[in-house]
Amino acid sequence: MTDRAGAADKSFDVLEALVEHGRLADIARATGLPKATVHRILQVMVERGLAQPTGDGGYACGPRLVALAGRVMHAVDLGGRVHPQLDALRVGTGHTVHLALRAGDEAVYVAKLDAGRPYRLASRVGMSLHLHSTSIGKAILAGLTDAEVAEVAGRTGLPARTPRTITALPDLLAEIGRTRRRGWAEDHEENEAGVGACGAPVRDHTGAVIGGISAVALTHDLTGGYDRLGPQVVEAAAAVSRALGAPRV
Repeated sequence: MTDRAGAADKSFDVLEALVEHGRLADIARATGLPKATVHRILQVMVERGLAQPTGDGGYACGPRLVALAGRVMHAVDLGGRVHPQLDALRVGTGHTVHLALRAGDEAVYVAKLDAGRPYRLASRVGMSLHLHSTSIGKAILAGLTDAEVAEVAGRTGLPARTPRTITALPDLLAEIGRTRRRGWAEDHEENEAGVGACGAPVRDHTGAVIGGISAVALTHDLTGGYDRLGPQVVEAAAAVSRALGAPRV
């Protein structure tokens, strides 16, 4: 193996580990590389926009990496691998549908299908979203352990987006527990006043949660309420996951 190929392998290893780990020591442990090597690679990634410091000594995926992920997923959508499943949910519920991917301690919208309503939601492809205040975010957090949820909250805080946002860790953990039991996450005007949503996790070929989908509407338009909408979103998320190679469960 040439030195150049070896350096490329190390960079890819660090990039892959960065998706799951935020601290230098954890990335070094996951990759088996010396901390000094990991730090040097991360600094290059920060310069290229592929990583960004989190302010607490850790790192997260950077805006350029998020943008690239969005472009890749947009191409997948146009290729027809997930668009039919998302559109079926949009038609079946009459609500706006989103697909978002996790990017470190947040998620980013990579697809949005508007419903035929007289209003348009403020969300857009490329917009980042908090994990603790959105249905997709809580669906992603439900795929983590409580300890991992606490670590995320420790890095990001739990900022209030509306008066209904969960801002205390014990309350968030209780809500994540309910999300795991239900199979879907709920947003009761926690991210945007007057807007509600149901979300469910999207998994990759290994079965790991990589993002989520949601059905979103003004609260007075949520057809049938959360109990009716939730199972529809779960079914659609499973279909999207299968289209992306996830094993059937």
